[in-house]
Amino acid sequence: MMTPEQIVAAQKANLESLFGLTTKAFEGVEKLVELNVNAAKAALTETNENAQAAFGVKDAQQLLALQASLLQPLADKAASYSRHLYDIASSTSAEFAKAAEAKTAEGQKQFMDLVDTATKNAPAGSEAAVAVLKNAVTAANGAFESVQKAVKQATEAAEANMTSVAASAVKATQTATSAATAAVTKKR
Repeated sequence: MMTPEQIVAAQKANLESLFGLTTKAFEGVEKLVELNVNAAKAALTETNENAQAAFGVKDAQQLLALQASLLQPLADKAASYSRHLYDIASSTSAEFAKAAEAKTAEGQKQFMDLVDTATKNAPAGSEAAVAVLKNAVTAANGAFESVQKAVKQATEAAEANMTSVAASAVKATQTATSAATAAVTKKR
């Protein structure tokens, strides 16, 4: 049985956790808003510059050359935006996961303390039932840890895949841009 002081302490800890997670969530949202505002400002500036450059085009070949020159920076910026977006999401998610792991470990410890207390106060002859309960708790903890490891490995694999896909997209765009530039240059 929990004492009133223990209940108050548990509620206080839960409230602190809630405020901590809320703060982390707002930090993630702030980073996302900042990223989007910066991307919008850059897009607006680049659109103006590109429009000004388009007004200076004198023939179709110059227009093709201009278009080809715009492809690579656009792909690089899209890949950079995606990386930043992924970094914000993964760091915020990591903070939540860390908090969840801490709360889970705390809950497991409290449950094991409860089991130990119950074991000490169990009637004679219930040792087998207590052993089964302890084994079940140990197995559940082991399964939970395995799931945590699998999720961590899947997250790392997804991050590696995202990095690989972004690099491949940038490389493909570089190749296409080089080919388009060469074709335009050859026609001159």
